[in-house]
Parts: sequence; structure tokens; C-alpha cells
Amino acid sequence: MKPYNILIVGVGGQGILLASRVIGTAALKENYDVKVSEVHGMAQRGGSVVTHVKLAQKVYSPLIEKGEADLIISFEQLEAFRWAPYLRKEGTLIVNTQKINPMPVIIGNAQYPKEIIPKLKDHFSHVHDIDAFGISKQIGNTKAVNTVLLGVSAHFIDLQKESWYSTLQEVIPPAHLDMNIKAFESGYNHISTI
Repeated sequence: MKPYNILIVGVGGQGILLASRVIGTAALKENYDVKVSEVHGMAQRGGSVVTHVKLAQKVYSPLIEKGEADLIISFEQLEAFRWAPYLRKEGTLIVNTQKINPMPVIIGNAQYPKEIIPKLKDHFSHVHDIDAFGISKQIGNTKAVNTVLLGVSAHFIDLQKESWYSTLQEVIPPAHLDMNIKAFESGYNHISTI
């Protein structure tokens, strides 16, 4: 059982905590020791949110240090850039192409950085940029970005597909389950075409 370190990053309200719960629960089903550590910025106001998820035979520390993440799942471009130093050189970075302006940009004190994804691709070998917002919009629910990104990430986390589905059935309320399964499958199938 190879240790695997995952950072899930984005801004408040994007469903980051639900995504970490799904990954952690699916990993528990396959007998991983799992540690999840959530760090909230100004989450209620769209501030930075990061969740550390560590999977191994035995996890001793809940936090991932710089250069130790095997996978970063970023729900927003600027957050991918902010947390990129935590990715190991041969790690994988999944970036939702969506841009959400932070407060300094909203009030006119700063500009949103340009060319974030090309800069990330210059520095890391395994960067996958995904329009998860566009995919979720196509399937009828823009709040399903997190589940689209989980579907993409399933290609990079060593868990059986059945564990993902049974976990979604456990943690997603029944009224939203069909939409979230559709979102998961859309993300999973999208990465297959890249």
C-alpha cells in the first residue's frame, strides 16, 4: 500500500470539504489508514480553503509538507498557483480552469494573474486543466464542479471505481445523487479523452 498525499484546494463554497470526505471514505473502504486535515481561510467569504488527505498503510502526520503532494486537485486557477509548491516534481496537478476573483481583485487593488496554467505547465510535467465548471453547467448543475473533479481525480488515486460509487451513495443526499453520479462520470470520461 503506497502512501499517497492529496491536497484539495479552492475557495469557500466550492464543495472542497465534501470532496475530501468522499476521497477519505472511499479510501477507508479499501483499508487505507486515512488522515484528513482541513484548513479554512475566510471560507464563508470565498477565501482560500485547503484540505490535506493522506492515505497509507499507516499515516503518522495529517499535514502535507512542501514538495510532498502526489496530487493537487485545484477548484480554481489562482489556488492552483498558490499551492503548487506543495506538489512533488513528478506529481499530478488537476486544475479547474475557472477563475474566481479574490477580494483584492474585486475591490480594484490587484489584478488577477495572467497565464497561470501555462506557467504551471512550464514547471510541472503532469498538469491537467479541466473546464469543470463548463462540464457541470452542461449537465445542469454548476454546483457539481467538485464531483466532476472527483471523477477526473479517480484516474490518479488507486481506488476501485466501485468504492467511489458506493461512497457517493453514502455521502450525497438522495435528492442530489443522480446529478452527482452524472457529474462524476462526466469528469471520469473527460480525462479519458485527453
